[in-house]
Amino acid sequence: MFLGTHEPRLDEKGRLFLPAKYRDELSGGLVITKGQERCLYVFPVDEFQRITEALRSAPVTAKAVRDYSRVFFASASDEVPDKQGRITVPAGLRSYAGLQRDCVVIGANTRLEIWDSAAWARYEAEQEQAFADLSEEVLPGVL
Repeated sequence: MFLGTHEPRLDEKGRLFLPAKYRDELSGGLVITKGQERCLYVFPVDEFQRITEALRSAPVTAKAVRDYSRVFFASASDEVPDKQGRITVPAGLRSYAGLQRDCVVIGANTRLEIWDSAAWARYEAEQEQAFADLSEEVLPGVL
């Protein structure tokens, strides 16, 4: 499970330090791809394989499945962190998420998300009240 908020910076070569607490878990490899709201999703390989299986079993006749799969897989990049725990974020993905230098990496349960720091600040400010208002509807009977 991925938790927390971290604030690494991209270097001039497009590399990003993974949060130290997750480096061991991701040391064998990971997959970066486009996420919703113009962020990037970072999946451990086994979680990416689980999603792949779910999409493989989804009906190919459904246009939404085809559209999502095309963008999701076409933008995916498999990476192996270097000895310092850095990953290279491909230029196309950096462009999609608007990543310049200051980034935010958040834990999002089964994945990490990489955000441009200004975009994350805007998103978080917009969503805080919605979070407070919707907790019962999202997890009925849990919280």
